[in-house]
Amino acid sequence: MSRGAPAGGAGRRGFDAVSRSDVLVVGAGAAGLTAALGCAPLSVTVLTKARLGSGAASAWAQGGVASALGEDDNPALHAADTIAAGAGLNDRAMVELLTGEGPQRVRSLLALGAHFDLAADGRLALGREGAHSRRRIVHARGDSTGAEILDTLARAVRQAPEVRVVEEAFAADLLVEDGRAVGLFARHCDGRRVLHLAPAVVLATGGCGRLYLYSTNPREATGDGLAMAARAGARLVDLEFVQFHPTALATGEPGAEPLALLTEALRGEGAVLVDERGRRFMAAEHPDRELAPRDVVARAIWRRLAAGGRAWLDARAAVGKDFPRRFPTVFALCRARGLDPRREALPVTPAAHYHMGGIATDESGRTSLAGLWACGEVASTGVHGANRLASNSLLEALVFGGRVAADLRSAEGERLRSRRLVAPARLARLAARASRLAPAESSGPRGGGALVRRTRRAGRGRESERSLTLEVRTLLWEDVGLVRDAAGLVRAAARLDELAAEHPALGGEAGNLLGLGRLVTAAALARRESRGGHYRSDHPASDPAWHRRLFLTAAADGSARFESALAEPERRLMAADGG
Repeated sequence: MSRGAPAGGAGRRGFDAVSRSDVLVVGAGAAGLTAALGCAPLSVTVLTKARLGSGAASAWAQGGVASALGEDDNPALHAADTIAAGAGLNDRAMVELLTGEGPQRVRSLLALGAHFDLAADGRLALGREGAHSRRRIVHARGDSTGAEILDTLARAVRQAPEVRVVEEAFAADLLVEDGRAVGLFARHCDGRRVLHLAPAVVLATGGCGRLYLYSTNPREATGDGLAMAARAGARLVDLEFVQFHPTALATGEPGAEPLALLTEALRGEGAVLVDERGRRFMAAEHPDRELAPRDVVARAIWRRLAAGGRAWLDARAAVGKDFPRRFPTVFALCRARGLDPRREALPVTPAAHYHMGGIATDESGRTSLAGLWACGEVASTGVHGANRLASNSLLEALVFGGRVAADLRSAEGERLRSRRLVAPARLARLAARASRLAPAESSGPRGGGALVRRTRRAGRGRESERSLTLEVRTLLWEDVGLVRDAAGLVRAAARLDELAAEHPALGGEAGNLLGLGRLVTAAALARRESRGGHYRSDHPASDPAWHRRLFLTAAADGSARFESALAEPERRLMAADGG
């Protein structure tokens, strides 16, 4: 059967078509497209929830790519800065891979035609950001680095004969047979339900920033890949470590739109944080002031907001009239909201920005589930530890997306090609599973009256899902946000469990957010210390007993099942006595 060809009787069995390829990549950000491009000569299908080149958090990245390219820099120094920011939980071997392979990944982008900012001598212009000891941040058009990288990769993918892109398709669930991922079930924008079969599935779906009421992530960042992997039984790690960017532009209604990001590069160039009286406050918080690690800056702002104060980022002296030239993306975002950063300070709030946790992977992106790889923010390689160093996210996507592709091109590639044929009996079993995954409203007669009734039911369902999603995001922001304690975490966990019981068959983005909210909350409740992006006001110090990563899998009822003998009894105890 050819790729995308309809299967006989498929509609009656829960799907409308079957697509086959050697590699199925889910997600079209920097990690997914790097992996797809590197897999040749294997055939690759890329599924993206949005249009190619949009909807990925990579395109929104303003800061840049960190890489040891300067004459006074080297990968060992970059690794040391990464480990210092990670609060002791980094996997050193992974960090060395990241920083050692970084320069070549930047050069590969240049070879594909990426245009990065240059200094007067024609070499790459290197900026500096918080917690970096050297100027090593590569930028494009000042603050449009992610967009330039994604445009470059998308152009290359469109020209790659081995890669087929399916746009606006929602990946609903992984298909697992005999303990191995063999593809997934997806809903396409034209309404078709398609079985995408492949002996290798690569999840590159990004993060889950939309778990929180305030987020800098695009609407698509609903944790779909992480939720699918959890339901399939894959090993997860470090879910409690969420990074909140200190300086999101505080405008608009809560939760209505992603907040505009005010890149850390502004502070790197001298912008300062001031309170409602115009006084700088970071000197009392950390010796590095505005260039302290992100979690330190974010909590400093949070405390002022929680006490009824305000915080502003003032770049008038540092950037001033050069804003349109040096930071065109930030300038346009501000002007669209009626603000002029050349003449006024900008109101800021912390917002969920990046997830250090995710699907546990090795150095080649392999997960605990055979046939499943992961790269980018959905994965947790251990490079970031408890707190990601600024501008290491795009670098991680490029390095580990490339490593996944290298693994699939190796001897594994020959095995993949040998597994492409699907026996009729096996296809029937997969069809039965797809039928269980298919939404009920997709089946039945298509007469006018039935269609109207289904549309009305769907409308009520969507309104219910929007209400549920808002409640989940508010719960996470208030009780599982920048500052956590046992009482709030127990309260959030109890309510999330109630919601799960009230909506046992909920799927889609709302179901993914609810399921992930339960797991993130459980992990935050289990870790009784403060470290990096995880801060417990009832346990404000780091604990040597917790100098370790926290691995878990999702139980059949969606609850967290911890591998740690320390975490599980502590979690039960706190749930019983409220902390």
